[in-house]
Amino acid sequence: MTDTLKEQRPLVTLAKRIKTGMIQPMAFMILFFIPCSLLMNSCGAKKAAVSNQQPMVNEPEVPSWHTCLIQGARIMVETDEDKLSATANMHIVRDSMLVISIMPMLGIEMLRIEATPEQVIGIDKIHAQYAVAGFDELSNTLSPAVTWTVLQQLCSAELPNGSERAVLQYRYGGEQLRLTIDYPERQTDVPVRVFNLRLDKYKQVDVSRWL
Repeated sequence: MTDTLKEQRPLVTLAKRIKTGMIQPMAFMILFFIPCSLLMNSCGAKKAAVSNQQPMVNEPEVPSWHTCLIQGARIMVETDEDKLSATANMHIVRDSMLVISIMPMLGIEMLRIEATPEQVIGIDKIHAQYAVAGFDELSNTLSPAVTWTVLQQLCSAELPNGSERAVLQYRYGGEQLRLTIDYPERQTDVPVRVFNLRLDKYKQVDVSRWL
């Protein structure tokens, strides 16, 4: 792989950028979206296979919670060259809005992701920048499609592989990436801090710079 190709793929040098304080929120978010979308599509395919053998009646799902709070989730990202870790707090109001606060060092929020079913805002507090993207726009760059449902399930520890740990692997730009999330015990139907950060002191940049 040439140096030019590596420069065009932000995740290839993800570990180095975190250590130098240059990681972008949207790039970090990709680590959530791609593998979880793969996992959800795989599970959906298995369920479809079963339904062909034995008809099943799907009953409407009754929401089990309205708000969800996960504090101190441990995130480990391993690339071909390095590994890194960060702590994340996740605040969710079901089907409405969620906030992911990423703290690579000293428990200080450096990256923030605010998402609704319509759009995602990535905020780089280090460089006072932010970018806004719709899910359709993100899906034009990423495959499989990026969805609100996947992100909400990830942030509330409701992926099919369990509520204590998620271990996901995928390839992006020819590089192997492994994402491990260790979830502490989640709290449901408790007060959460879900609000839009004031962006008047931040410079908006095009999301293409971060993907």
